Amino acid sequence: MKMKLAKVLLSNGERHVAIVEANGVQLLDLSQVENCHRLSDILYAPDPIGLAKFLIDTELPPVPFNQLEFLAPIDHQEVWAAGVTYKRSQVARMEESEAAASHYDQVYTADRPELFFKATPNRVCEPNQPVRVRFDSQWSVPEPELTLVVSPDLRLVGYTVGNDMSARDIEGENPLYLPQAKFYRQCCGLGPCVLLHEQPLDREATQIILTIEREGEEVFRGDTTIAEMARGLEDLISWLGKENDFPSGVMLLTGTGVVPPDEFTLEDRDIVSIEITGIGTLINPIVKDAAS
Repeated sequence: MKMKLAKVLLSNGERHVAIVEANGVQLLDLSQVENCHRLSDILYAPDPIGLAKFLIDTELPPVPFNQLEFLAPIDHQEVWAAGVTYKRSQVARMEESEAAASHYDQVYTADRPELFFKATPNRVCEPNQPVRVRFDSQWSVPEPELTLVVSPDLRLVGYTVGNDMSARDIEGENPLYLPQAKFYRQCCGLGPCVLLHEQPLDREATQIILTIEREGEEVFRGDTTIAEMARGLEDLISWLGKENDFPSGVMLLTGTGVVPPDEFTLEDRDIVSIEITGIGTLINPIVKDAAS
């Protein structure tokens, strides 16, 4: 079984870094190693698997899942995102904006990818915490994305599940509005854990499944595999690192290949589930305030 690490909140209010196992988590004692204070310190180590095994708190039994909550697996990293990396995303972006259709068509095949700043840690939502639809958007969707965990020296160290919340009508009105369509409070979900990078993911077998429920009924379901991604993961990291520094590391969402139909928009209290093979399932309810 490949190793997965997580940040968890126990029923007594304690926060821990832990190894995720089949039926629960094994807590880690980070005080055993100097200058190891948080999840990212383990992820960026030369041998994160060996370090995590060394840090297991042997005095504590495993904690079952029903006695904890998963927190977002982020410390102080910036969150960035790539766009138009799947054919389905290219088509969707061209549909939402007639004026910018040619730009989205060209970036899909261009050498330089679309990359944009997505979130700060305080704008990231943990599993089961609401992600937000802007009150001034009438056409918003979740974008289920494989998310790369990247070290300060631009090494791919792990993978998690990401939800890139997007106001399609705002971006479609004018591509210069993209920051407002993508970057706002509660605009991104991450979790539930980090799958450590030991070898490249099986692109054909790594499936991304998006499910949306409304009042107990499934209103959308779609899936893809990362084999449909037009760009390589290391290539995206390389472009992100050009003329850029990430002293705390960075999370990079890699684009979506699952887009609900144009007539669909998220509503308050919808439930969004994103499952990625081998990593886990990220579940977030939707919140949308009334227009002011």
